[in-house]
Amino acid sequence: MASQLNKSVSDTDVNRVGSGNKTPPSYVFQRVKRSRENTEDCLIEQLNEFKEEMKKMMSLFTANQSTEMIKITATLKEIQYSNSSIENSIAFLTAQNEEYKQKIIQLENQAKEDKKYVVILENKMKEMLIGSRKANFVIKNVPKRNNETKEDLIEMTLFLSQTIGCNINKHDIKDIYRVRGRNLELKKSPIVVETGSTLLKTEIMKTAKAFNIKHKAKLCCKHLGFKTQVDDPIFLSEHLTAKGSRLYFLARDLVKSGSYKYCWTSYGNVYVRKDDQAPTITIRNEEQVHKLTLAK
Repeated sequence: MASQLNKSVSDTDVNRVGSGNKTPPSYVFQRVKRSRENTEDCLIEQLNEFKEEMKKMMSLFTANQSTEMIKITATLKEIQYSNSSIENSIAFLTAQNEEYKQKIIQLENQAKEDKKYVVILENKMKEMLIGSRKANFVIKNVPKRNNETKEDLIEMTLFLSQTIGCNINKHDIKDIYRVRGRNLELKKSPIVVETGSTLLKTEIMKTAKAFNIKHKAKLCCKHLGFKTQVDDPIFLSEHLTAKGSRLYFLARDLVKSGSYKYCWTSYGNVYVRKDDQAPTITIRNEEQVHKLTLAK
């Protein structure tokens, strides 16, 4: 037996020894089983830990999200409140703007009505001024005498009426005066003669015009009884308002430029005519004169 134990195994028998015992020792299987169980336990433990960590992370994430949602909700409420305030302000401003717009429309309409009323008043005033002057005529370019009085002016007018062949007396003259010009040194300011009637004024104007047409020597200072400056020309015209005088001045430029043939005044109004066949045009304002000038 001992000889068998001490007997060495030859190289040729080595392979046989391994192949002859085909069943592995039992202790080898016991060790492998315990290793697998430990690994499974470890994996389960790690999985549980992972689950716990994930739960904690999800809880923390959820908590953070809840906090953020609360903040966002509060911010949204503030924005909604701000938007509501802005909408209310816009609505108020819109209503106020509409109110102002209506007031502006009312004021514009009122201004139009006032303008119409002003035009009516101006026309009435014009009629009143023309009516108050319809019996007046003006003698222009008459030299002023030293210490001149109304009696001197009356004598000049009576002398003129005799010269032109339209005799009048002192009672036919309601008033007479020399216009005060801006320049007090002006020695030839117009003389206004107020007669007793429009018919008398018209007759004097008509007779004076006929005298100038008939005589080569036109009306001058000697026809007023002057002893000096006798050849200074004088002119008779209607007593126009300031506006009428301005329109007459502008209308005469139409004749000077050759655009119109005739320009005259009658009963305080100014008229022009392009030629003998053309209709008479009443000049009412400066804009009309400007249009007539451009239309030539």
